Amino acid sequence: MNDLDRAAHALLRLPPSCGPVRLVAVDGHAGSGKSTLAARLSTALDGAPVLHLDDLATHEELFEWTGRLRRQVLEPLSRGETALYRPYDWNRRSFGEPRALPPAPVVLVEGVGAGRTMMRPFLAWLLWMEREPEESWIRGRHRDGPEQAAFWDGWTLAETRHFAEDPSRPFADTLVRECREGYDWLPGPSATAGQDQIITYRDGSMQVN
Repeated sequence: MNDLDRAAHALLRLPPSCGPVRLVAVDGHAGSGKSTLAARLSTALDGAPVLHLDDLATHEELFEWTGRLRRQVLEPLSRGETALYRPYDWNRRSFGEPRALPPAPVVLVEGVGAGRTMMRPFLAWLLWMEREPEESWIRGRHRDGPEQAAFWDGWTLAETRHFAEDPSRPFADTLVRECREGYDWLPGPSATAGQDQIITYRDGSMQVN
């Protein structure tokens, strides 16, 4: 069993947080590796659904997507219903056809701001990608290419402002540090010790008590 398998097993042991769903957030700076981690966790969870917050944001509303998230995703899932959201097309600058998000045992939500204040009451666990903003942004700029340079200039200002007003890291249950092979899983600022704690940390791995 590798570190992702252990993490998946631990997340499945959590109590549901949004109706029957264990909603797990993957937050961190843009370019920090959130999408990759969410995809790998999804595989370890036998195909758990992943909601990308980029699908709810727009050019004009980089962080003002909470109303759409609540109406289209959180409220249906909390009732045990399949959510239908309309992903935003960043090239056409318009919303597309509805996409289904079923109330699976674990649903992953990844994106900058996934651990924001309005999200936390619905979350079973908050993972934070432990990578500094400047390093993350360099990775993101390299990934997206020079044609997105102007967008990134505006994004870094907006992201800095968002985390200054509504930080996620202080509330993270687990800090995830990418390694050459796999990840280190470290207790986050909100983690508490105790015999009744489901998830513990040993040798850089997230474990189940």
